[in-house]
Amino acid sequence: MAEFFNTYGFLLVSAIFGAILGISVYLPLMAGQLSLATPGFYALGGYIAAIASTKILTTTTGALPIWWVLLEMLLAGLVSGLLAIVLGIPVLRLRGIYLAIATIAFVEILRVVSLNLEITGGAVGIFGIPQPFQSPLEYLWIALPLLFLSMAFMYRLEKIRVGRALIAIREDELAADSMGINPTYYKVLAFTLAAILAGMVGAVSAHFLNTWNARQGTFDASIIFLAFVLIGGSRTFWGPVVGGLLLTALPEALRGMASISNIPLWLGNFLKDGRLIIFGLLIVIGTIFYPQGIITPEFLKWCKQTTQKVFASK
Repeated sequence: MAEFFNTYGFLLVSAIFGAILGISVYLPLMAGQLSLATPGFYALGGYIAAIASTKILTTTTGALPIWWVLLEMLLAGLVSGLLAIVLGIPVLRLRGIYLAIATIAFVEILRVVSLNLEITGGAVGIFGIPQPFQSPLEYLWIALPLLFLSMAFMYRLEKIRVGRALIAIREDELAADSMGINPTYYKVLAFTLAAILAGMVGAVSAHFLNTWNARQGTFDASIIFLAFVLIGGSRTFWGPVVGGLLLTALPEALRGMASISNIPLWLGNFLKDGRLIIFGLLIVIGTIFYPQGIITPEFLKWCKQTTQKVFASK
């Protein structure tokens, strides 16, 4: 068991980060907003942490203090949230594909800016980011609490008035507005919460990956994060969590399949390098056969009833 965790520690932590980023994409979708801005805030948080630990805290010897990483996460979340408010007030007046295009443009603007700034390292990026832990597996001390807190927050959010207001806006914005719900306020709130979460994950990911550059926030990442939600489920927060965990591990599984003996060379190369194509196919297939994703409220209700029956029979 210890050998398994040491071998796949990097993958486990990456899967947990994927689940949290899936929640970040899910938050605007709760209000019916197709936002693809998560990679932009994720990249922004990573740059904040990378710059803070390499340009500001330069006298540290040995491992980076944990409190400094937590401070970077707090700062990244604050900056991302403020930027989300500034961006969200005008942009969230758009709907559907127009909002998606606007948020993609935001991601591209941040990417181009980071490519042309000296402080971000340009196209090369920032290397040698200090590590708070000795091994990738130890990042679970930050990743797991962040995931559990995010899930607890989402569970509570779906039960209170704010969550019900977001769902009402998703179902029918005009009807929600006529009932006294302010759509603009709640959409900006969901967008801001998503940005804070993505920025915090980006901050710790910069240390986890040991390097940070403009490739972390691209259109490709937008599609991958969106797949977490569309495949996992877009009607409950459990969907993006499951989708993030499974789809983050999918490339590793595909690489394992590609190494099977007697497999055609072209198929092996496709399995190793065609991740985005496979994700696209999964989105298309999932949209047709599972329009609400794998994890739906009905599925969760069935699981709850089945569990209760099992315990009642004992």
